[in-house]
Amino acid sequence: MLYQFNELQKLILSPIRIAAQFQSQALRSPFNPLSETPQARTLAAAYELFAETTQYHGKPDFGLHETLIDGKAVPVAEKIVHRLPFGQLKHFERETDRQDPKILMVAPMSGHFATLLRGTVEALLPDHDIYITDWRDASAVPLYEGGFDLDDYIDYLQEFMAVLGPDTHVMAVCQPGVPVLAAIALMSETDDPNLPRSMTLMGSPIDTRRHPTVPCKLATDHSLEWFERTVIHHVPVGYPGALRRVYPGFLQLGGFVSMNLDRHMEAHLRQFEHLVEGDGDNAEKHRSFYAEYNAVMDLSAEYYLQTIETVFQKQLLAKGEMRYRGDHLVDTAAITKTALMTVEGELDDISGVGQTVAAHDICVNLPKSRREHYEQKGVGHYGVFNGSKFNKYIAPRIGKFIRKHDTVN
Repeated sequence: MLYQFNELQKLILSPIRIAAQFQSQALRSPFNPLSETPQARTLAAAYELFAETTQYHGKPDFGLHETLIDGKAVPVAEKIVHRLPFGQLKHFERETDRQDPKILMVAPMSGHFATLLRGTVEALLPDHDIYITDWRDASAVPLYEGGFDLDDYIDYLQEFMAVLGPDTHVMAVCQPGVPVLAAIALMSETDDPNLPRSMTLMGSPIDTRRHPTVPCKLATDHSLEWFERTVIHHVPVGYPGALRRVYPGFLQLGGFVSMNLDRHMEAHLRQFEHLVEGDGDNAEKHRSFYAEYNAVMDLSAEYYLQTIETVFQKQLLAKGEMRYRGDHLVDTAAITKTALMTVEGELDDISGVGQTVAAHDICVNLPKSRREHYEQKGVGHYGVFNGSKFNKYIAPRIGKFIRKHDTVN
């Protein structure tokens, strides 16, 4: 019923939002003699802010059409190189002959689209050949395509790595840290010819027993049955994935917002002030951020519940107890060739400090020369992979690490 209520709410708010947009435009019109009065500007800002905060946001575009290489603008084309039911492999193809290191960027499947990593891609694109996992909204996947769980996620990663070949560097942002480690461990066991040269784990919940955050505590304070009963819903009729059991994206968004409600309220208040003052640049930055932040996707129920249990409740990979397909023990000690870099943010309130660096403790046979860890001061979870400090400090370190391990030795 909660999913249906959310759909009804969007339907009811739609005409009200349109009316608010019309009123805002009318109040700001140069033909309105009162448009420059404080009262009109304030009222127009209020209408516009209401329209923005109630807007439904679909899947955003990356919009990365060019990058700078050696100081020159180079065209970039987005191309799909491999498709699977729950995700596709997207290539940011640069119009250049440079043979830069190849990166498989594994976007989190945690409620937001892969475009959440737009800034990450943009920062690394000048010096790297980038591919990204473009996950699909589960509400758009018909039931006949079957299910998708954590084991399927691992299979997808191995298939994507097979498509890209052995000269690949894998980068996992947040949630994918565990399945990336598991996939590379399984490939290491068989000395898979497509084993990647390096992996970079950023703000990943490898061992959530270390400095548990609010999401970690939520997972351990409730049973798996509680999650299944409370947050799992069926996709309504009218969607391609009708009747599929999912964890709705709007619930995940509500959880993120509630964790930092004061911060979001303050941001909207500043947006209101910018609109009243006519500060278009700052208003547009706010608008762009929330258009991305509020664009959410549903997750398949089996994947969500298996992740809650495996990663957050039982920490199976960190304990050496994670099993793939029911009976195959995932042995991270098998990782001896793929170099490992971990990145954490000092103020991360999603994956606390210590959770990602724990990967080094379970890759016991990886030589010290193939390991690196970096903690960025003054950034939270989002700042680990985006923003000014990522661009200035983190991205260059990742680039240096990747180039160090870009040759077979």
